Amino acid sequence: MRTEDLLAAIATGLWRWDSVSGAVSYDAEAARLVGLPAEPVTLPESAARACFHPVDWVEIKAIVNLAVAEGTLAEARVRVVDEKGRVLRTVRSRCRPLVQDGDPGRRGVENGYDLVGTLQEVPETLPGTSAATLRPVTGDWRRGREAFLLDAGRALAEAPSTAEVLRVAAGLSMPGFSPDGLAVFGVRGDRVSLIGHHGDPVGDDRPFADQPLDSDCPAAEVIRTGRAIYLPGPEVYRERFPGSWARAGTAGRRAWAFLPLIDAGRTVGAWMASFAHPVSFSPDERSVLTTVARMLAQALSRASLQETERELTDGLQRSMLPADKPDIPGLTVAARYVPTGGGLQVGGDWYDVIGLPSGRTALVIGDVQGHDVRAAGIMGQLRIAVRAYASEGHHPDAVLSRASRFLAGLTEPPGAGTEAAYDPRFATCLYIEVDPVAGTLDIARAGHPDPAVRLADGTMMIRPTAGGLPLGVDPDTDYPTTRVVLEPGETLLMCTDGLIETGGHDVETGWDRIRAVFERTTPNTVAAPGAPDAPDAPAAPDTPGAPDTPAAMAAAMAAMTAVTAVVPDDLDALAEALVQAVHGPPSHHTTGHLADRREDDIALLLIRRDAEVCLVGPGSAPVRRTAATVAQAEPERIAEVRQQLRDMLHDWADRDQVESAVLMLSEMVTNVLVHTDGDALLVAEVSGRPGSRRLRLDVADGSDELPHRRRPGELASSGRGLMLMEVLADAWGVDPRGDGKCIWYELYEAGPDGA
Repeated sequence: MRTEDLLAAIATGLWRWDSVSGAVSYDAEAARLVGLPAEPVTLPESAARACFHPVDWVEIKAIVNLAVAEGTLAEARVRVVDEKGRVLRTVRSRCRPLVQDGDPGRRGVENGYDLVGTLQEVPETLPGTSAATLRPVTGDWRRGREAFLLDAGRALAEAPSTAEVLRVAAGLSMPGFSPDGLAVFGVRGDRVSLIGHHGDPVGDDRPFADQPLDSDCPAAEVIRTGRAIYLPGPEVYRERFPGSWARAGTAGRRAWAFLPLIDAGRTVGAWMASFAHPVSFSPDERSVLTTVARMLAQALSRASLQETERELTDGLQRSMLPADKPDIPGLTVAARYVPTGGGLQVGGDWYDVIGLPSGRTALVIGDVQGHDVRAAGIMGQLRIAVRAYASEGHHPDAVLSRASRFLAGLTEPPGAGTEAAYDPRFATCLYIEVDPVAGTLDIARAGHPDPAVRLADGTMMIRPTAGGLPLGVDPDTDYPTTRVVLEPGETLLMCTDGLIETGGHDVETGWDRIRAVFERTTPNTVAAPGAPDAPDAPAAPDTPGAPDTPAAMAAAMAAMTAVTAVVPDDLDALAEALVQAVHGPPSHHTTGHLADRREDDIALLLIRRDAEVCLVGPGSAPVRRTAATVAQAEPERIAEVRQQLRDMLHDWADRDQVESAVLMLSEMVTNVLVHTDGDALLVAEVSGRPGSRRLRLDVADGSDELPHRRRPGELASSGRGLMLMEVLADAWGVDPRGDGKCIWYELYEAGPDGA
């Protein structure tokens, strides 16, 4: 005999409750016991709840939660009611967490539960007894009330906004009785306004949306007097507030409670809880409602204060950033600012785009030390100062020098006797003057991270630039200028250290994270101007001029696809992806190796030099190109250009060739610094398709003296440069120029013969 048949023979039903999916399943006998047709059925939790007395439903949920948490048997008696609230029978329920494959299978209360249990009728309540007059028959009401108040207080305290407070309040299931609707009223001058409502029919808020404080309305009276009003039935409501009753109607409710919202001894509003069934509002029930009203008032007051502070700080921050997206002919610009520092959500990071008298454009990004209101204030003053100096037409080095002196004077020590309040601040800054026509970028840097460039083929390279101390540290600091050429289709990234180091990263791992996003592109291909259009349909064989052989057809198809244009990805989408790499869900699984997650503000600027079309024919690919200068007084920059070359060859097939290229670069640049009086100008270019590419590296100097081959002895410390080039390079040479010479070499990814 099946288990279901055996249970049916003893008038016992079987049910299952999965709180995660919200499904309650009954077999035929259990369905009969709860007043449904005697057949298996699965109902949503709301439909299952309607079969039971509302008081008992809340009680059984509390008992189930306790049993799940403790892993014990949950046993309770509940009343089954009909559609009019009349008790049909009382049933006993026994249930426990579902066990599968020897695993208790029990989920935590927070994550839901999966229960299986039985229902059996017990003849304790006579049919026809009014559900409204019965006292609870199950559970420990007072223990449930205390647990409910603790949970409600925690949930309301964690709600960050007014809307979230209202959502939490609407979801509260009070022990013994649960409101079916709520409304929260506030005071604006001499008017009562509706802050929010839940559970009432659409449009039911209109009678209460805006009314005088002296009106005949329960909410207005509660706000005027500071005393709660309980209306246990429609007749009481109609008799006590006839004017309000005529405007509002019943809206399907049978009882109402209006309680004052009191914060710091002042009545700031009123809370209405409405019920679909009559409620007597016993002293215990009033106590629960009063406690919830106090917690709700504090939560609303706190949320309102936080929203006001956020609105204030957001407005302050917006006022310190460019109002409109800059429009620079020949350039596309995207920017982001994300305040993630102190509790006021305001910090010292900023960016700016400045039109210059010369017709060029200045791009500025900076970071004032600290994440507080003082940092934001200094940032605002420094931003204005930089904008003023730039608008006067000063070159990048002069702009930063003047800004450094300005900041040093702004934070200089005060007069005698006030040293305790001295709070010096410094700021890092990256200033770039852009010529959109020539594509040149004149860069001055004050202790700020270097910019990064994504080449036309998607490769990211950090552009080392000369720089000085942060602004405000030494008023007499010089800020040398570095010139970089931004080729058509290339994108430059300027950012504050928050984008690099937030999440426990250091500079190296932070740039690796940015590289993973910056190089991730999905360019589209479209026919380039002047290229043959793709045909809508193959030409018929007898059409004049149509290809009539497979070879001719293939040639025609190749001609139609011979030239395509690479369309770069959307710059705003790239900016958003960079921010999400730090603050989005993936960042929580890819934090850096440092112990603590460091939070910081983020500012970033992306600029791309536009080109109407980047022609890419079959068998070719975008060219990677970089240039750098190593001055006589900066031999330490040899390490930087070595790293630049490694980054440029990050996907080169033969790693030994990469190391050979770096070694020859070192020899060539060192030779210039040792044997000439000038600087070394380096230009590296990678062309061709992956697998058969060519690297050409030129190092030029101002000396007319050509290098000559020597035969160094075993103990000699120099003279091996040309010998290394002969051994390692696929091709090399020296080209005299009118103002000096250029020594160059080439490496082929597949070897000199292309094999």
